[in-house]
Amino acid sequence: MSSAVSSTGSSSTSSAASANSLITSTGIGSGLNISAIVSALTTSFGAAQTNELSTQQTTLNAQVSAFGTFSSSLSTLQATLSTLEDPSQLAGYSATVADTSIASATTSSDAVPGQYSLEVQNLATSASLTSQAFASASATVGTGTLTLAVGGASTSITIDSSDNTLSGIASAINSASNNPGVTASVISTTGGARLVISGTSTGAANAITVTQTGGDGGLSSLVYDPTNNITNLTQTQAAQDANFTLNGFAATSANNVVSGAITGVTIDLLGTSAANTPTTLSVSADPSTAATSIGTFATAVNGVISAIQTLTGYDASTQTAGPLNGNATLQSFQNQLETILDTVDLGSNTGGIASLADIGITADANTGQLDTDTTTLNNALTANLTAVGNLLGGTNGIATQLNNLINQYTGPAGLLSSINQGLQTSLSNVSQQQTALQAELATYSATLTTEYNAMDTAVASLKETQTYLTAEFNPSSSSSSSSSTSSLGSGTLGT
Repeated sequence: MSSAVSSTGSSSTSSAASANSLITSTGIGSGLNISAIVSALTTSFGAAQTNELSTQQTTLNAQVSAFGTFSSSLSTLQATLSTLEDPSQLAGYSATVADTSIASATTSSDAVPGQYSLEVQNLATSASLTSQAFASASATVGTGTLTLAVGGASTSITIDSSDNTLSGIASAINSASNNPGVTASVISTTGGARLVISGTSTGAANAITVTQTGGDGGLSSLVYDPTNNITNLTQTQAAQDANFTLNGFAATSANNVVSGAITGVTIDLLGTSAANTPTTLSVSADPSTAATSIGTFATAVNGVISAIQTLTGYDASTQTAGPLNGNATLQSFQNQLETILDTVDLGSNTGGIASLADIGITADANTGQLDTDTTTLNNALTANLTAVGNLLGGTNGIATQLNNLINQYTGPAGLLSSINQGLQTSLSNVSQQQTALQAELATYSATLTTEYNAMDTAVASLKETQTYLTAEFNPSSSSSSSSSTSSLGSGTLGT
């Protein structure tokens, strides 16, 4: 009997240990995949709110991007308006020179029509000095200090045994940190090698002088100091100003690109005139500049119109609405844009140019896009450039009105800035709600996990009890061998 009791106690202890082992592993007691169940229930619990917040975020981001596109199109348009706002800038001019071998000319917005007589006596040149011939570029010249001066600037260069050759001196001059405006090179001919020192700037004020001190005296061969009558270098070209006449009046320039001689005109002197043979420089209106500016403006307007139609429209074929479909802000801008473009100037100085239609710009009835008739535009610009400038520019010009309108939308305190701030605030709110939802779902998931684990533990405990009771009340299966052994032992002892 004592043996039987001992056996039963051992079995109970083993079963309890087994049960404790089972309930530490989620789902083992019940046989369920608790992690998957909790995940599915948590997802289902938050699905509606998750989808709603995700949809809100997508919509808001699309609107931010859409308003960015609209704002970009307005900036592109506004960039074309500065030239049109000022009638004097729109009135472009061009300059031509009859004899292109003598000069060429360009104009700025300050130019005025006119015709001028131009004669060039000489071009502006820079100084050039050449040494006597040496045997070769590596021939030794001497040591000491060379001082080079151009105008009011000068530098002193020390020449020692490491660079006392013709090529070494040239290199030392070119690498001098305070080079006053000269370059040096060596030319080698059948007559020998010579050092050439050239000025980098034209004009009489940029003459070159070279002096030397110290050393072995060899550098004296490179001295050029006309003031002290020492000219051991040969001046092959003098530094001089350009001399020319305009309408018979003498003028000079330190360089060959002359600005300021004629208002709004830059003259590039290229050659000298034959004696007493002036050429003609003409400044005349150039409608091509204005035509280009106006064409760029029309293209930019079409860009704005296209952006508004795309962002606010609805594609029936794909049943897709634009991100700003029905947006009042863009519709209001389009209405104001159309009103300005339809401006008719009934002033007394229109010169027959009272609307965009008069310069060949009309709106397509179907698309609203501006169409430009280049022939009509060029004719208007040629006939009355001033009237075209007044239609577009000035206080009440179309370009001025458009610039004021765009500023109301794109300025620092403009409408688009306020709208973007509102959208960013909404996006921030959605993000906060998403964060809060994730925290809520995490709590919900933890609660479910706790409840399912408790259920799992209970099931595991019930199974352990079932196993124990089965062993106690139906011992034939699990205890038959043990009982047989026990009986056998009793019989033997009895014998």
